[in-house]
Amino acid sequence: MKQANTSRRKFLRNAAALSAVFILPRHVLGGKGFLAPSDRINIGFIAAGHQAAGLRSSFLATNEVEILAVADVYKRKVDEFIKAVKEKRSGADCKGYEDFRELLQRKDIDAVVISTPDHWHAPATVMAAAAGKDIYCEKPLALTVKESRAMVEAVRKHKRMFQTGSMQRSAPEFRQGVELIRNGYIGDVKEIKVSVGPGPKPFDLQAEPLPADLNWEFWLGPNDYVPYNNKLNPYPSNALWAEWRYYKGLGGGFQADWGAHMYDIAQWALDMDGSGPVAIYPPDGKDHPFLTYTYANGVTMTQHDIGRKNVEFIGTKGSLVIERGRLETTPAELKTRVIGGNEKRVHFSDNHYKDFLNAVRSRSGKVVADAETGHRTSSVCALGNIAYELNRPLKWDPAKERFLGDKEADQLLFRKMKKEWAV
Repeated sequence: MKQANTSRRKFLRNAAALSAVFILPRHVLGGKGFLAPSDRINIGFIAAGHQAAGLRSSFLATNEVEILAVADVYKRKVDEFIKAVKEKRSGADCKGYEDFRELLQRKDIDAVVISTPDHWHAPATVMAAAAGKDIYCEKPLALTVKESRAMVEAVRKHKRMFQTGSMQRSAPEFRQGVELIRNGYIGDVKEIKVSVGPGPKPFDLQAEPLPADLNWEFWLGPNDYVPYNNKLNPYPSNALWAEWRYYKGLGGGFQADWGAHMYDIAQWALDMDGSGPVAIYPPDGKDHPFLTYTYANGVTMTQHDIGRKNVEFIGTKGSLVIERGRLETTPAELKTRVIGGNEKRVHFSDNHYKDFLNAVRSRSGKVVADAETGHRTSSVCALGNIAYELNRPLKWDPAKERFLGDKEADQLLFRKMKKEWAV
């Protein structure tokens, strides 16, 4: 009996050693870039339009996610979205919903991508955070200052990871420009010129026949009624980008739609991700020919449209202009200047979507464009639109987030929302 036990123990030791030799990491078994299905992050999409299609491709390209669900009030968009997922991921099980609240109830979904029109961002984010989902939300975060502040508070309360869709922060030309400015290579910044278009216009579209598979009341959500028009919610195969963004109450015009990109870079360069300007002046044809912001540090920022979407920084020792795919500097050699390891550096991200997914896994909260950052940039856009609407100078307290001595302006920091969706 003793000899049998000894032989058995020897056999088990040899078997364990042999197993150790042949157990390989999953990334070796699957090849370079392999990620086991169990390690992928399950996400759901809230909205299935043009922007969602681009984000779908970007997230799938990471090979780190499974898209389990999509919700949209336009059924054909849902069907087309699911078809595209299955073409990219053979055998994928992506389910469609009309009501995004059903998607949020699913325990197997870790995170959501919100690419709705701007008037929906706040309700969808607050509900998603309460449901325990991490959130990637398109910019600008909201139509009003108090809506985006509510988004920040919901994310903090429920300890959610959040990435604002300000993807320029993950592009090398913007990061290089910002780090040059942060390290004083153009001296003290005195003036910033942001080239984007004007604010929103009054709604003026004519009513058109409503598609049978579009729930228009749900699309309006928190908003008062406006009639359906194809320009507001075009079918995806149509090359037309939705024009809700240009109309007051639905979007913030070019001032917010593109301003959320370009003002964002100005805020980043000035290290103002937790603050903002202290005064806003609408164009007056005299002292302020353009919409003008001033910061407590003396920097002046103007909004004017030169036909290109970019941002120019003018300093005491040089200048630089940044737009997508282009960085021009004076002196010219700054363009390729290597920022040293001991100099001021910003959060590094060269893939906006992986940056978010890394935070979801690590629970670090560190992303290149968190909720507070998105809120502050969204606020800059909203404050400019308030100045346009009231057509008078405004003094702003970025710490308390209210106007100084202007109750009428304070009333425009929020908007009327239907009770079911109010935040």
